[in-house]
Amino acid sequence: MAVVTVDGKDIEIGATERLNCIEVARRAGVEIPHYCWHPGLSVVASCRMCLIETGTRDPATGKVTMMPKLVPGCQTPAKDGTVIVTESALVKESRARVEEALLIDHPIDCPICDKAGECLLQDYHFEHGQAERRADIHAFHSRRRDVGPTVTLFVDRCIMCTRCVRFAREVSGTSELMVINRGAKEEIDVFPGFPLDNKLSGNVVDLCPVGALGDKDFLYQQRVWFLKREANVCGGCATGCSITTEHNQDSVYRLKPRENPHVNKWWMCDDGRYGWHHLHDSSRLLAAEHRSAAGSTRQTIEWPDVVTRLRDDLKGAGSLAVAVSPMLTLEEAWMLCAVARSIDPQAFLAVGHVPTRGADESFPGGFTIRAEKCPNRLGVEAVVSLFDQPLHSWNDLLEHVRAGRTTAAWITAGHPEPWIDAATAATFADLKCLVVQDLFDSPLAQLATWRLPAAGFAERAGTWVNAGHRAQSFEQAIRAPAGVWPEGRLFWNMLGRRGLYDPVAVRQQIAESSATLAALAGEMPATGVDLRLQQLAGA
Repeated sequence: MAVVTVDGKDIEIGATERLNCIEVARRAGVEIPHYCWHPGLSVVASCRMCLIETGTRDPATGKVTMMPKLVPGCQTPAKDGTVIVTESALVKESRARVEEALLIDHPIDCPICDKAGECLLQDYHFEHGQAERRADIHAFHSRRRDVGPTVTLFVDRCIMCTRCVRFAREVSGTSELMVINRGAKEEIDVFPGFPLDNKLSGNVVDLCPVGALGDKDFLYQQRVWFLKREANVCGGCATGCSITTEHNQDSVYRLKPRENPHVNKWWMCDDGRYGWHHLHDSSRLLAAEHRSAAGSTRQTIEWPDVVTRLRDDLKGAGSLAVAVSPMLTLEEAWMLCAVARSIDPQAFLAVGHVPTRGADESFPGGFTIRAEKCPNRLGVEAVVSLFDQPLHSWNDLLEHVRAGRTTAAWITAGHPEPWIDAATAATFADLKCLVVQDLFDSPLAQLATWRLPAAGFAERAGTWVNAGHRAQSFEQAIRAPAGVWPEGRLFWNMLGRRGLYDPVAVRQQIAESSATLAALAGEMPATGVDLRLQQLAGA
């Protein structure tokens, strides 16, 4: 083990770990201010905000020899015997001068800047800046430049940290951004004819430490101090990015990536970032409806009545087939299978429709957008396998219905995009009872005896297993619209369980019934659990 001293506190680091002074200081509970450094990008040491005093300790005598000048913490490796001083008078003076230099030409437009409330320039000024401004205050001005379909650039707010430029070169690999001009006239811009239009472009807004890069989708929509934040998982594809859902009064305003080294590192794709608008689409199904006979008008049914009447209808219809959607959580899928088997002990259980689009797309920074546009196929397969062997797919269920081996079907979907055509939906036309649970109307929902609304990704709680076999649990971020019961609540009540739906209790029950999913027991880490590693450990 190597020992590094941070402000008099000894910190042990692994002999093979390659950490800089900022990272080591964090382990000691000390945050060294910085603008240009980011753990996912190359080091340029250009902002000079992280200047610190460093030295080395002689292992034999214990004598400390300090460097004659301040050094950038981001570019200085921490080795055995390194001594770091972050709060000396010299360091504080340096930080104050850097802040002052950055603010000389920065427009004072915080009241209208989207970054206000989460701006590092604001935070560092109050923590490390000069007590008084010694330069003349410039009149408000902020040139605005369109750099792409999702991002706008406020040129005068930029502090030239170049995080965005390095991201476009190193992570997305598209290199649309560059630095033009030199000296005091440097600016960020795009190459002529090449706008910032890649599938990871929204990440540059997260990377920007000030308000220079604005997200067009979020611009002027909400003040950040009004937003509430919930750790969540993206339901856009099988990558299952760890995200933060930011919302206010049950309305989502933006999604941001949450650091997870095992899944998405620090990034997320634009499809997931802007893929939440369907949650507030006016065409969503918002009430449980029942049709007593073919061709008759559907009647709205209160949910407590759905719990009892739905079970009776399915029992009276005879043999049951169920499609367990890969949009459901592990807990919801398990309860749906349990409900189906309580209605028909021989119920045919299958994994629901798995939407795919194109092929997997990987980027130089290691991020992958999956062609599989659902978050939990592997998890649902594992759950369905506990109840029915061999595992059946959506096509198997279609063949089962066409062969006339079932008289009732319960189809769960919850896909944000159209997923079934009229010809495929016609397969279910002659069933005695058809239950369709979905976000939007569809040719299949038009045939349904029971048409039930589904919950969106931010309106449910539970666990998803991504393409890398990593299980991640999350809480409900916003309430479903009035008139919608999330699937977990419905299944919980249909199983006759008391109280509010408790996904933790269901997950514990799943873990106890399956060696494959035993790792789901107990408290789930924020970064999730690799189910394959747990299986190997058990073996």
